[in-house]
Amino acid sequence: MAAAVAPVVWGTTYLVTTQFLPPGRPMTASVLRAVPAGLLLLALAPGIPPAGWRLKTYALAMLNIGAFFPLLFLAAYRLPGGLAAVVGSLQPLVIAALSLLLGWGRAAPKQVAWAVAAAVGVSVTTLTGAGGVDALGLTAAILGTVSMACGILLTRRWGVPPGTHPLTSTAWQLLLGGATIAPLVPFVDHGAWHLSVSSVLGYAWLSVVGGAVAYSLWFRGARSLPATNVALLGLLSPLTAAALGWVVLSQELSPLQCAGFALALAGSLAGQLKGQPAAGPRGRDASSPVHS
Repeated sequence: MAAAVAPVVWGTTYLVTTQFLPPGRPMTASVLRAVPAGLLLLALAPGIPPAGWRLKTYALAMLNIGAFFPLLFLAAYRLPGGLAAVVGSLQPLVIAALSLLLGWGRAAPKQVAWAVAAAVGVSVTTLTGAGGVDALGLTAAILGTVSMACGILLTRRWGVPPGTHPLTSTAWQLLLGGATIAPLVPFVDHGAWHLSVSSVLGYAWLSVVGGAVAYSLWFRGARSLPATNVALLGLLSPLTAAALGWVVLSQELSPLQCAGFALALAGSLAGQLKGQPAAGPRGRDASSPVHS
């Protein structure tokens, strides 16, 4: 399915960042990933959100981009090994819990079981067991996971404003989120700023493919697929990163890690199979389209 392209593309971020971009500038990368992509999509589908939807658009922008990107990079820089990826792999379970808590339906037990299996697989694949756990980094990883989970749930529940092209909605989320991150650049980024052919190519990949293309597909999937399915697809991102590290960077995977990789991939794919989720309080199940 098209939505699976997005997390696979995002799984290239670590490789592109370490091999092509200037070091020590995570917020710069976040802004250049979001803002040019938003401008490109806005040029393809011009327009502004209707008056009644602007607060919703801003809320989605903060959850999916403005808060998630800084938390993601903070966790990646402060946590050992693949712990950030492990925390992120719990997102399907967070979505299932939030859906039940808010009365928006509940995931099928089979999906929850596959989510647990996939989380275990990601843990086995990415954890290195090196070093202690940084409290700030762990907090950032947890908050980032919750932020993205809330963004997926609300994107699905709210849908797109009537008469508005989906690309327009995605464009404004990227623009507003990027504008929120921009003031963090002088406070967080400390690496030397220089552009080379490789860094230009890296930023272009993050913005055009990882931003405009990937987020368009991701938000379309978030609006049409059950929220737990979308979150399970997100597990393809750390798996792609691990596979690229193995193939491109010659990072070895132990037999146990290979088994974890297979378990996580099986869980993320099997979780997409249609089941019969239990109905919510108004007879609406967790896999039914929601509009407001």
